[in-house]
Amino acid sequence: MHNNTFGFTKEDPWRVFRIMSEFVDSFGTLSGVGPSVTVFGSARIPAKDPYYQAAVELARGLAAHQLAVITGGGPGIMEAANRGAAMGKGKSVGLNIELPNEQKGNRFANIPVNFHYFFSRKVCFVKYSVGFVFMPGGFGTLDELFEVLTLVQTERIPKYPLILFGKTYWQGLLRWMKTVLEKRAYISPGDLDLLTITDSTQEVIDVVLDYLRKVGPPNEYPKAIS
Repeated sequence: MHNNTFGFTKEDPWRVFRIMSEFVDSFGTLSGVGPSVTVFGSARIPAKDPYYQAAVELARGLAAHQLAVITGGGPGIMEAANRGAAMGKGKSVGLNIELPNEQKGNRFANIPVNFHYFFSRKVCFVKYSVGFVFMPGGFGTLDELFEVLTLVQTERIPKYPLILFGKTYWQGLLRWMKTVLEKRAYISPGDLDLLTITDSTQEVIDVVLDYLRKVGPPNEYPKAIS
């Protein structure tokens, strides 16, 4: 017991410094990026998949409106969105975290930021975004969906656009939340209205632009996390 305690005492202060350095480096890089939209989605979707192509088209459209695109920096949907943003001559941000069996940074992120800790990476997804798009994905995408949705629901961040792309993919989950969570009062009536579901990349862009028109010029955009 004494040895374990000594190990924690010795190692944890250095771990704190490493965490601090991730925040300092990432905040310094991202603070100058400007209004951004984060695109989440599976790392396992191949380039021939229609959702990959949709992510390219979406990100290219966002870039055309001078919106930076933020992804997790890896393959699949993340690569597609970074590719589209770069094709649109926009800011293509990749918040990459190295994973043993899955993730390596993609070559289309022209603003790469590397992370060791998931939680510091998550902060950066939210802190610099004015909208969130959830393409089809697995545990990681669902984790981000419910985390951001909870932050909006509890008013920890503003009511940014939260957009589910792919009706066929998401409608079963929405139906379950309606018939189980809302029916049992585990969520409040109207909570599901925080989500927009669509199959149209143009609708995604329109929803984000409409929100930005409502909140005013960039220096008036509400801060996600202060």
